[in-house]
Amino acid sequence: MPQTLSTREANLFRTVIRHYEDKQYKRGLKAAEQILKKNPKHGDTMSMKALIMNAQGKTEEAFALAKEALTIDMKSHICWHVYGILYRTNKNFDEAIKAYKFALKLEPDSHQIQRDLAILQIQMRDYQGYVQSRFVMLKARPHLRQNWTALAIAYHLEGNLPQAENILTTYEKSMTSAPLKTDFENSEAVLYKNSVIAEAGDVQRALDHLEIDGKHSLDRLAVMELRACYLAQLGKNEEAAKAYRALLDRNPEHPDYYKGLAEALGILEGAEAARLAVFDEYAAKYPRSDAARRLPLDFLNGDRFQKAAKAYLTQMFDKGVPSTFANLKHLFSDPFKRDTLPVLVEEYIQELKSSSGSKGRRNEDSSKGEGAALYFLAQHFNYYMSRDLTKATEYVERALELDPKNVDFHMTKARICKHQGNVQKASETMDHARSLDTRDRYINSKAAKYQLRNNENEKALETMGLFTRVETVGGPLADLIDMQCIWFLTEDGEAWQRRGSFGLALKRYHTIFNIFDIWQEDQFDFHSFSLRKGQIRAYIDMVRWEDRLREHPFYFRAALDAVKLYLLIHDKPQGTNGVNGGDGKGANGEDAAEKRKAAKKAKKEAQKAEREAAEKVARQDPNKASSQKSKDAEDVKKSDEDPNGLKLAGTVAPLVDAMKFLELILQFSPKNIEGQLAGLEVFIRRKKYLLALRCLKAVLALDKSNTAVQEQAIRLRKTIDPILDSLAPKLQEVFRSELNAIGIS
Repeated sequence: MPQTLSTREANLFRTVIRHYEDKQYKRGLKAAEQILKKNPKHGDTMSMKALIMNAQGKTEEAFALAKEALTIDMKSHICWHVYGILYRTNKNFDEAIKAYKFALKLEPDSHQIQRDLAILQIQMRDYQGYVQSRFVMLKARPHLRQNWTALAIAYHLEGNLPQAENILTTYEKSMTSAPLKTDFENSEAVLYKNSVIAEAGDVQRALDHLEIDGKHSLDRLAVMELRACYLAQLGKNEEAAKAYRALLDRNPEHPDYYKGLAEALGILEGAEAARLAVFDEYAAKYPRSDAARRLPLDFLNGDRFQKAAKAYLTQMFDKGVPSTFANLKHLFSDPFKRDTLPVLVEEYIQELKSSSGSKGRRNEDSSKGEGAALYFLAQHFNYYMSRDLTKATEYVERALELDPKNVDFHMTKARICKHQGNVQKASETMDHARSLDTRDRYINSKAAKYQLRNNENEKALETMGLFTRVETVGGPLADLIDMQCIWFLTEDGEAWQRRGSFGLALKRYHTIFNIFDIWQEDQFDFHSFSLRKGQIRAYIDMVRWEDRLREHPFYFRAALDAVKLYLLIHDKPQGTNGVNGGDGKGANGEDAAEKRKAAKKAKKEAQKAEREAAEKVARQDPNKASSQKSKDAEDVKKSDEDPNGLKLAGTVAPLVDAMKFLELILQFSPKNIEGQLAGLEVFIRRKKYLLALRCLKAVLALDKSNTAVQEQAIRLRKTIDPILDSLAPKLQEVFRSELNAIGIS
């Protein structure tokens, strides 16, 4: 039988809850012990003690105590609620939902349990359950606007747009007084309702709603953009043109506004003169606008293009704008424009020299005038669509003669070296560029990236350590992981893989996987925060972005690297089981002992680099270094039991481990040929031939001319033929028909 607390102990129990909420865990634990001393079988107190222990990192002990509390008092909603919280904090959301639902059966009026359940349901994208939970919460507290908004969001995400709009309208009708003009929550709710109407396809009604209810919205830019968009969709071109002109007066750099204005004016894409007139109008009206002069280059041709491009290049070179080439490189898809631009730049250099009689500088600034033009030409001939590395080298050297200390010039020279295949020289050149401006974080990162491309992991970490925090436990690498520096971890992993240190490579790939998990979990707090702050439209965007999170190119790259590495470990396991290296023999014919020795040396060098980088930065800021020990003592972090990835590299089931990455590749990037081919490789080795056939068909659907299709089809046929007769008749029929359809008999 569950024990009942006295009045004094009941007050003490409330103190335990307050201490937990205030994160005063030692005090809370002490108070809980006082209660349990007299009432050792009080389930609610045991549960709260378990919750505090879990917050202190004692997860296993906390679960054991929580289960014991449940056996003592199975009918306590607090015990079940705490049990759900424990599962939630340990990312087991399915079990947490079950526990919350059981707690609600015991205490159906608990707003706290209902809210926790609703948040987990939206986190797991259980939209039907979320609708039900939000409906219950609305009935309990109908006076809160956020409960109405939350139910509308639930219907919206479920796909029931009419009902979402109806909920918002019902609340508006229930309001007894008009909202203040400064009411941000109301402003957002109005625009959110407008987006729901537009998403349902009723553009005219969305426009009418915007004209009536949106005119007092605090987000004036959003109202102007939506109004212009709706008018254009409805064919009200005259009004749409006025709307886009108002937007251009607000921001003459936005390319979509020019496009919208041209469409509203009825200017066809082929009407160069008419389209140019629009841009000339705003170039004259706003002389400092870059877009009004640059965007016409996209559609102009022939003499008009030459004239406009020359004027634009002259202005950019005279000012010394470093991004000139980046602004124009998209034009290179047109051969005429690609070939015309360098001619115009050469003409500029000759005219500049003949007119000034000097070395082509503007106001004695080498980054302007001739220097800017040479910089453009070096980038032009280094670009993959117009590559001539001999000319690129010539122009960058001429630019460096004008200014040997220009960082941009040296960075371009490093890129040229990279494309020439001289990775070591590229790394050295980029590091020299970094030394010219040691306060620039961007060039520091580029230098580290080039060092990683040259397999200089230790040096790259030392370079990155110049901009990391001294007080971080674990040195620069730990700080980069805390900052979720994906690009560095990816490049570092690939460099370790090239060096044969498979364990460290896998360590980086798994770290990236975990970071994406963190991004997935980070939305948890925003489910309640966004409603509380009224940030509804941004919240909807966030939810939809999270649904596509694993489509991110950085995830695909790291995941594909991991899958390929696991395939290599599976195919050549003798040198990877138990060591942080590659196969038994390296590229230069080293035996297994030499490989292990090299891997051990690499690990020591990496640890030494981390230590030296931390010490170097500490010397630069002794005040921070002095406080580091005290901070380290306060930080409670789980120790890494496999810092060098030895257990990862020594896996006995590499194909199973590869599936952790591969499943998400196939789910979120199904149209990527490399991902499908990787899936085919894994499934053939796992003898999952139907799944391998599916990957093969996906590659065929994406690119029939891909050379890998026939090769992999033949390979799959040769693998299946010896076992085909042993398969079920239906499977035999499927394999024969599908492979014959591909053209392999």
